[in-house]
Amino acid sequence: MSVTLTVEGMSCDGCEQTVEALRDVDGVESVAVDRTNNSATVDGEAEPRVLVTAVEDAGYTANEHPGGRYVDLPPA
Repeated sequence: MSVTLTVEGMSCDGCEQTVEALRDVDGVESVAVDRTNNSATVDGEAEPRVLVTAVEDAGYTANEHPGGRYVDLPPA
């Protein structure tokens, strides 16, 4: 499953690295942070509310991106 978060307040590479620490949350397999688009895409089984809380605890504003939760389909 993939969840995309809107993350506000990132202004530098250090900010991206801080948000990339989401990979330490239980159930997270990978994290891709895009400061330009104010987003973080997280793959794994972690609940979106847990991810939002982790980002907010790091000092940023976060929300689940509208329509940002996708379920991976099995290969065809």
